[in-house]
Order: sequence, then C-alpha cells, then structure tokens
Amino acid sequence: MRGRVSLVGAGPGDPDLLTRRAVARLRTADLVLFDALIDIRILELAPRAQRFFVGKRAGRPALRQEDIHALMIRAARRGRHVIRLKGGDPFVFGRGGEEALALAAAGVPFEVVPGVSSVLAGPAVAGIPVTHRGTSAAILVTSGHDEEAFAQTIAGRATAGLTLVIVMGYARRALLARQLLDAGWQADTPAAIVAQATRPGAQVWRGRLADLCAGRACVRDGSPALLVVGAVAAMDLRDRVAQAHVGDERSVGTVRVGGSRRGASRRV
Repeated sequence: MRGRVSLVGAGPGDPDLLTRRAVARLRTADLVLFDALIDIRILELAPRAQRFFVGKRAGRPALRQEDIHALMIRAARRGRHVIRLKGGDPFVFGRGGEEALALAAAGVPFEVVPGVSSVLAGPAVAGIPVTHRGTSAAILVTSGHDEEAFAQTIAGRATAGLTLVIVMGYARRALLARQLLDAGWQADTPAAIVAQATRPGAQVWRGRLADLCAGRACVRDGSPALLVVGAVAAMDLRDRVAQAHVGDERSVGTVRVGGSRRGASRRV
C-alpha cells in the first residue's frame, strides 16, 4: 500500500472549528506529527495513530524543519498515512509550503486540507471585523518576529482603510508600535490584542497605538496572540445575548473589564 501525507489545518484552537475533512483525515491516520498549541481533544480524533510532537516555540529546543521533512517522507514511503497537523491553516505562516515542496521533490503523494486561520478567526471571536464597509477595505497580514522584515512590509503603506494583523508579535508589541508610528501611523489609531482566541481563558485588550508603544498593553497570557491595528480594532460586535445562551462556555467565557475605557483588558 502506498503511503501519503495530509497537510491538515487544525484551525485556531477550538476543536469545534475543525473542518469535516480534517476530522475525516485524522480518523484514518497512522501517524500524526503535530505542532505546539494543538488541543488534546483534536489529537484524540486520531485514536489509532502514533502521535509525535514536532512543534516549535520561541526560545525552546525543536526539531529542524529538514528533520520534519525526513520524518514525513520516511513514514509515507513505509505505506503510512501521515497527518502533518498545523494550527490555523497550513499555508498561513505554517511553513506548509516548504513541506509541500519537500514532499513533491521526494515523490510522496500529499494533499492540503485547509484550516480556519487564526488571522481571521481571532479578530472575529473578539468582535472585530477585519473588513467593514466604509471603515476598512483591505487587510495586511504580517509577522512581527523579524524587525527588518516587518519594516519592509509596512514601508510606504497607506494607512487609511487598512487593517493590520500581526502574528508572532506580542513579545515585541512596543517595538512594533514604535515602528508603525515612525512609518506614519497616527498615535490614536485603535489597536487590539487578541490572546488565546477560541480557547479557554481567551482575552482581548483594546486601546490605541500609543498605548502599545508606551508598554501599557498586556494580557495575562500572550501566547498565542494577535495584534490588530486599524479603525476596526475599536469595534466589538459580539452579541452578549447570544453568548449567554451558548451551550459550550469554554470558548466564550465571561466578560471582565479592567482599567479605563482606553486600554481595557477583557476575557472573551
């Protein structure tokens, strides 16, 4: 029997947001190579599979990307169905493209199972529409972990009508905010931090770009977290009545407001 690899997006965290195809692939898996922050309930959907952690976390030892490629290729050549399980979507800051190229070069059959990206789901569960008629007509998604790459991404960008979503930037939020101010963004531009989106204990902070720059923005647990900058970051379109009647409260939580109106931290 010929093996294969499925590059599967696990969504933003909550197992309820997995796609039906992702669930189907997990149920037939022989081996699951999973990233950091994958909910244990998602792994339990692959009851007969071996599970091997290959995730990367900042400042911690991790497998080299080339070693992950080798694991997938070797297992598939032995006739196994390998699931490469990634948070969000495999092709959105997940290095899924590199893995697809490695599999193609090795002649290993593979497929891509898209997932719900936290880039969109995170703001959505916080009540932030990343586009909104008359307010935001464009989205710019970038990573915040590399100062030079971030500077190149934002250079010369018109800020009006733009929503900026930054992944992997929470630890550098003050420095990133300073770069945005230096690039021409206004100090009173609304900003938000969405942490642990769709997970138990999720939090949202809302304030202004100046607050981020001054170090006044923080959440209890900033990993994983998104930064959202732009007019829509001031919006909160969550339906409190609907939330009160949601059966599974683990992904909704209670609303807790602390501090002043500007720079408030909330759980969602």
